[in-house]
Amino acid sequence: MELAYIPSPSRGVLYLGPIPLRGYAFCIIIGVFVAVWLGNKRWIARGGRAGTVADIAVWAVPFGLVGGRLYHVITDYELYFSPGRDWVDAFKVWQGGLGIWGAIALGALGAWIGARRRGIPMPAYADAVAPGIALAQAIGRWGNWFNQELYGRETHVPWALHITSSEGGRVPGYYHPTFLYESLWCIGVALLVIWADRRFSMGHGRAFALYVAAYCVGRGWIEYMRVDDAHHILGLRLNDWTAMLVFLAAVAYIVVSSKKRPGREAVVEPEAVSEAAGETPDPADAEEKPEPEEKPEAEENPEAEEKPEAEEKPEPEAAEQADPAEAKDEPESATKKS
Repeated sequence: MELAYIPSPSRGVLYLGPIPLRGYAFCIIIGVFVAVWLGNKRWIARGGRAGTVADIAVWAVPFGLVGGRLYHVITDYELYFSPGRDWVDAFKVWQGGLGIWGAIALGALGAWIGARRRGIPMPAYADAVAPGIALAQAIGRWGNWFNQELYGRETHVPWALHITSSEGGRVPGYYHPTFLYESLWCIGVALLVIWADRRFSMGHGRAFALYVAAYCVGRGWIEYMRVDDAHHILGLRLNDWTAMLVFLAAVAYIVVSSKKRPGREAVVEPEAVSEAAGETPDPADAEEKPEPEEKPEAEENPEAEEKPEAEEKPEPEAAEQADPAEAKDEPESATKKS
């Protein structure tokens, strides 16, 4: 018996009356909230509006869940469509099985739709949410702990994971907690992206590409330790090949983008810029403009009323004074002419 180990939960679901509360689902939900919270802070720091990240996440999260499930079902189709299996289980997301590759790919499509509707550049949005996504993955991996899944080879290290369930072909014993390794790795990736973004002012999607590349490095060696069933190509698990290809693509994007678009976007949300420019004048206009308009009217009206009086009164006086003078001048002028 091991003296030190990580225990597995006796069950991954609690019931609140007829409502099941699943640990796997809670981990995903908490991860989404953390990603949106951190992404919102970073987006505001880049000059965007509060709430924009959450609005786009409404598109990205559902797409990501569907994409993650599709990738898992396609790459492990025998679990659902082989003889003796029930294809309906492919829809039971709460039982586990979300592929990060599909989640990021289809989630990016949903984010692109949301960003396009808001007139926001997709690369800038991706840069803002990149470390938050890594933290969401770190939290989400604990859902595997609740389900007693995705562990590594048998080991006797003090932090070994004790698997107690024998369902689904599991063999009780002590194994490498690969879910924990990946969780810690994702936290490191998030910190790396935050540091690099501050240090190098990464823009145009390069911060997101750094997250992808750094995650792939960790996923490669962690995937190599896992013992769950998977397709193999030339002796390597399918996800190892996927990690290598995605890593190369992310690094290539960083290099090419740095040459073509150096620096960072000056404006990430045009509406926020226009609002910032119009925030100070608008309230002032609303308060000051009516006042000067009303005051001049109140001042001008009396002047308008007084002026005619002042003009009308002097005119007859001037006329009266001018008549005798004219009367006197006319004879004089007449005599002079004569």
